[in-house]
Order: sequence, then C-alpha cells, then structure tokens
Amino acid sequence: MEYRPATDADTAAIAALHAESWRLHYRGSFPDAFLDGDVGTERLAEWTERLARPAPEDRTTVAVDRRGEIVGLVHTILHDDPEWGALLDNLHVRPDLKRQGVGARLLACSAEAVLADDRPSGLYLWVLERNTAAQAFYAAQGGVERGREPFDTPGGGHAVGIRVVWPDPSVLLGEPDR
Repeated sequence: MEYRPATDADTAAIAALHAESWRLHYRGSFPDAFLDGDVGTERLAEWTERLARPAPEDRTTVAVDRRGEIVGLVHTILHDDPEWGALLDNLHVRPDLKRQGVGARLLACSAEAVLADDRPSGLYLWVLERNTAAQAFYAAQGGVERGREPFDTPGGGHAVGIRVVWPDPSVLLGEPDR
C-alpha cells in the first residue's frame, strides 16, 4: 500500500469512494433520497473544489493499492479550532479493506501532518452517533469522546455528531502498516 498526497487527478476516485462510504454508513442519518440520488454529484463537486484550489491548511492523503486504485483517504484541516486543534474532516476506507490497518495508517498520516506543522496542535473529528463501528475504531486508536452536537446533514437530514479528540496526536504514530 502506498500513502501519498492527493492531487486533482484523484478527484473522481476520491469522490466515488466518499459517496460509497456515505451510502454504506450514513443510512438513517442522511436522507435515503440523497444517498440514493445526488450524493455522488455532491461529493464530486466538493472534492473538485478542494483539490483544484486547496486551502493552505488542507492536507489530503490517499491510500493506493498495488493496482494503482485509491482505496482510502484522509482529509485534515490544520488550525481548525482554537480549543481542539486540527479537524480530521474525512476518513474513508474501501469496505473490503477494513480491519487491515489502512484506516489506522491514514489516521497516522493525519497525525503526521498535524505534528509536522509549524504550530502543532491536537486532532479531533466528528463521528455520527449512529456509526458505532467508527466510534469503536476511534476509541481503539486512543480517541476520547468530548461532547455531542446536533447538526443538519447534506440532503436535508438531521443527525447527532460526537466529537472525538486526540490532545496529543503522536499517540496515533504506533505500529506501522501491516
């Protein structure tokens, strides 16, 4: 597995992986009509903007398999919050590769980006209350719950997000990818 910075040439593959992940894991939190319809178009527009004109604080890393296919991604926004630090905005892994170390390695890539910055900080993310598998994964990686907040979802739904934090992201730099 290769882990490298994303480029605008990766836009379509990233958007497709992101949309697939939302369809699988966000059902019941996002409206079905959105997940079954416009989610792919909406994600393509978002990633086109992000990768064509990346903000200076954005870091996107992709996991690429031996065939050259993007099978995972992590998007981190440095200096997002004065209290919690950098926001891990997206972490998605192709379903058939879960539990093989790809997600843990992508988390480590996010931590590395934060720690390499001239103003290192903590790292945090939001996970949907209904996504218990992701919550268990983040807890196993040392993440600690620090609050819940309701929010409006893309497509017009409503959900509850749980803030998961790593005050010291270096805890994510454990075992190398297997």
